[in-house]
Amino acid sequence: ENNVNNNWYTSTIACWCLEYTEQAINIVRKNDPSKYNNIVELIFFNETSEVATWKHIRANVYLPYDEQHKVFLQQEGYMDKEQILVKDLEPSQRPINQKWSWDRILRSCFIKQADVLQGIYLFEDRFDIETIKNNFEFYESRTVHESSLSPCVHSIIAAKIGKIDQAYNLYLRTARLDLDDYNKEVHEGLHITSMAGTWMSIVEGFGGMRIQNDMLIFNPSIPKGWKSFSFKIWFRENLIKVVVAHEEIIIINEQGPSLNVKVWDKPLKVNSSSLIKI
Repeated sequence: ENNVNNNWYTSTIACWCLEYTEQAINIVRKNDPSKYNNIVELIFFNETSEVATWKHIRANVYLPYDEQHKVFLQQEGYMDKEQILVKDLEPSQRPINQKWSWDRILRSCFIKQADVLQGIYLFEDRFDIETIKNNFEFYESRTVHESSLSPCVHSIIAAKIGKIDQAYNLYLRTARLDLDDYNKEVHEGLHITSMAGTWMSIVEGFGGMRIQNDMLIFNPSIPKGWKSFSFKIWFRENLIKVVVAHEEIIIINEQGPSLNVKVWDKPLKVNSSSLIKI
């Protein structure tokens, strides 16, 4: 959105960039001191003062929060907008990006695509499940999903918090975005972002796949209308196939050495050219 102050996602990403830069500096200094010194000399880098400034910014950045709803505010003043839910919009007004003026859209509370939830998706390890659930329920109901980037992120988060039916409906939205011409613009071309989002919704959403501490973990779920689903993933030297059914999970190590994984927080080892059933 244009002309806003203290957007939560922007500030969160800015803090992460400073944090990551500090980590990268430490890696370069440790692994290649000569190159580090060359860079310091080339750009006149004063690490002590620069890093101190970055830490001060991270410690003092303003991240707006609404105590009443227990959510991160998309930006300062967001709650001053008239709070209307997407379900209360007249169908004749959709999509609003084709029916409303840009000024009217900006004055409304409606969100085109994941904003706060995009940050939660990227940094979910920093938030407890209740925080994720509160923000999802608040913002998804105000999101019009008039972007091919939007439904997949919401589908993944919905699956994580156990809203499988809603995750499935959002999965259908990203999978059928162009097939059903949701945004009435397919004549302008197909959305490769929603194609990638379809894969993400299955693998990260229903498959519950994450990488934590350099290890593959899975917290799978399955829509009630499916018998099973499967996907393959390359991870380091391994080609892994995952099959999820209602009563069973199968992980097959099709190629590569033995691999340690976690399924529902249970540590497991999949030997080379072998499978495990859970």
